[in-house]
Amino acid sequence: MAIQIQLRYFASLREQLGAGENLVLESARTVGQVRDLLLQRSDAHGQALARTRALRCALNQTLCAEDALISADAELAFFPPVTGG
Repeated sequence: MAIQIQLRYFASLREQLGAGENLVLESARTVGQVRDLLLQRSDAHGQALARTRALRCALNQTLCAEDALISADAELAFFPPVTGG
């Protein structure tokens, strides 16, 4: 069964990919699977979300690991790690 989620991008990812998009998932059900799916979406997605880049993710506004399960109508956000000084 397909589900729809909302993707949000922050910081440098927002500059590369825009603020976000809606996505219908046919089979991906974890954050990592969605990231892998997005890597193939376009060259911009492939560069922004590359596995060589350290990225953090939040599912429904809570930090999560890539093995977190996604449910219908979830909000999934990707952003680079932030350091302060």
